[in-house]
Amino acid sequence: MPDQPHLHEAHPEIISRLRHTGGHLKGSIEMVDAGRPRLEVAQHLRGVEKAVSKARKTLIQDHLDHCLDEAVGVLPCEQRSPIDEFKEITKYL
Repeated sequence: MPDQPHLHEAHPEIISRLRHTGGHLKGSIEMVDAGRPRLEVAQHLRGVEKAVSKARKTLIQDHLDHCLDEAVGVLPCEQRSPIDEFKEITKYL
């Protein structure tokens, strides 16, 4: 584990999304506990799943962006093209 926190610009958004999702997950548990219809619970859980997936994707893209920029440093535009393309294509993962 690093000595200092590794924070980036996207981290507050990710934290907010995960906290919000935690509330929805708690609601899903309460729905199951209350015997709510399975379809409603499944729909609710699908929303939780999508929110967690979005947070994961944002975290990974943010990490890739910063690591690649640190690794390659400042490059002329023509040399930077493959890196920019790689960063762009990761959005489709």
